[in-house]
Amino acid sequence: MAKNKRRRLTTEDIVFDTINYIILTIVIIVTLYPFIHVLAVSFNDAIDTVRGGIYLFPRKFTTFNYVSILSDPEIYNATIISALRAVIGSVLNVIASIIVAYAISRRDFVLRGIVSKIFTYSMYFTSGLIPYYLLIRDLHLMNNFLVYILPGIVSAWNIMVVRSYIDGLPASLIESAKLDGASELRIIFSIIFPLSVPVLATITLFVAVGQWNSWFDTMLFCSTNPNLSTLQYELQKVLQSTQQFTQQASFDMGLKSNTNSVTPESIRAAMTIVAVVPIMMVYPFLQKYFVKGLTIGSVKG
Repeated sequence: MAKNKRRRLTTEDIVFDTINYIILTIVIIVTLYPFIHVLAVSFNDAIDTVRGGIYLFPRKFTTFNYVSILSDPEIYNATIISALRAVIGSVLNVIASIIVAYAISRRDFVLRGIVSKIFTYSMYFTSGLIPYYLLIRDLHLMNNFLVYILPGIVSAWNIMVVRSYIDGLPASLIESAKLDGASELRIIFSIIFPLSVPVLATITLFVAVGQWNSWFDTMLFCSTNPNLSTLQYELQKVLQSTQQFTQQASFDMGLKSNTNSVTPESIRAAMTIVAVVPIMMVYPFLQKYFVKGLTIGSVKG
């Protein structure tokens, strides 16, 4: 068998494979280097980082940058808020998506066409920022944790993706369940939900990443309430501080110790790693469903 495989390798195959390996290697390097560089800066002494020359490894290893961040009660509270909005927002979005998608996937639903068109139009036409701000204000959601959850419960794109996936499931399963006396909710959560895990895992990843990375809504609606600040908003404030202190070697983070210092660049790198790591830990568990769920959900229907 080995000899047969060697015989099949022509010069064109070898050249093609070599070029592929070179291109993939370049892509991997370009993708990983920024993250490795930020990781090295985050673990390097802040004053030493100002000198430059930090590439793949820290020159003067220290964990003081992370200590400065994790000891700050505002960062700790912001991390909890970001985690809560990511978890609660994802769960509610998935539940709403599968319920609405199931309803508009049923051919016996009278308003199926109208509701589907409304969701489709909403993906292309929006009211704009000012009417949205006025709506949030009139709903008394300013400086309220629900402003992170309620506006994102229903997503037209997610509903359409899940509906397309449900359309590809055998209709006989639903008919058999109805003959056995199952209610609509029982059909959704006992039959449709287990069969739709790939597409639901896909939209869960979309929503969780969007919620975790969101900061603009915090600035608009909750900037006056520090208890509702999110991790990404705190990171945004650090980025703004970095622009203001680029000529300053270091700045005081409210720490009593004078033996260690932090700079905007070192704190920015450490906060970037803190913000990215949770998503990196979740992604491997959902990745096996990602391609299958998105492909099937987007193509069918």
